Amino acid sequence: MKALYGQQNSPGEEMTFVFQERENLPATAEHDVKVQVRACALSRVDTQLLSEIQLKKELVPVGREISGVVLEVGSKVTFFQPDDEVVGILPLDSEESGVCEVILIHEHYLVHKPQKVCWAEAAGTVRDGLRAYTALHYLSQVSPGTAVLVLDGASPFGTIAIQLAQHRGAKVISTAHSLEDKQYLERLRPAGARVIDVSHGKIDVAESCLEETGGLGVDIVLDAGVRLYSAEDEPSSKSQLLPHKHDIITLLGVGGHWITTEKDLQLDPPDSHSLFLKGATVSFLNDEIWNLSNVQQGKYLDILWWSYIMEKLSNSIFRPQLDEPIPLYEAKVSMEIVQKNQARKRQVIQF
Repeated sequence: MKALYGQQNSPGEEMTFVFQERENLPATAEHDVKVQVRACALSRVDTQLLSEIQLKKELVPVGREISGVVLEVGSKVTFFQPDDEVVGILPLDSEESGVCEVILIHEHYLVHKPQKVCWAEAAGTVRDGLRAYTALHYLSQVSPGTAVLVLDGASPFGTIAIQLAQHRGAKVISTAHSLEDKQYLERLRPAGARVIDVSHGKIDVAESCLEETGGLGVDIVLDAGVRLYSAEDEPSSKSQLLPHKHDIITLLGVGGHWITTEKDLQLDPPDSHSLFLKGATVSFLNDEIWNLSNVQQGKYLDILWWSYIMEKLSNSIFRPQLDEPIPLYEAKVSMEIVQKNQARKRQVIQF
């Protein structure tokens, strides 16, 4: 069997991806589940996070969101049996690559897949669903009438976040980075999200949001990264389509929640003072936190199935932003695109 791994020879160097021939799997441990993988979604490997938590390896397993069929279970496995259809996210410290025909995974990282959900949709939705639910349920409390701004709404994460917020009765505003993105968001069902096209750089997001909310500001902001400096001081790699941090603070309403994916966010004293006057909060969205703390395992599994993601996907409340399924022999090229943040749709390998 072949499996896909990432390799980074020196810090700062781009990661390369290689197929490695795997030896036979070890014997199934008492809490392990042997899964025949049917689909695996590709997500960017966060080499900085792996290094910070001392999980840096010469070969990093690639592909963690999987769906498949149970082949064999360990002696103490209670949730699954052979022929069950499952979906899950491999933990950060997993030695297994999801881009492989057969893998071993601890039962606590899997949930049952609804039969009417296809393999690709299950694998391609589970991470973005987890992130959206974490942001809108645990880091903020979305509710009917809440005003929610989702930046870059046509991204895989943004698409799920918009649908989740609308399902909860929120009023959604979203930004589009291109005409194609704008058209996609306007076709999204259920309709109702207000779309702000920022592709030409002529639209003031803060002004548009304040106008849309009658000057009150939005209750929840989900960003896709922000600019920390002025245009001339910003690194060239930073997208100029992203709003400045001052814009976010300006459009945030009283008691609002700013959920950020900007891990290096810097707030100056005037920024903090503005947030203080509004009684607003800033939270950092790190969906890996569920697997970094075993105390949260029950809540994590509840999100994956019983509470939300798979159940809502089964009922067609979530419609993920997926590219066409990719055959295994194209996995290496697809992963290179994902690692460079150049994929606009979720890439899924189908076996």
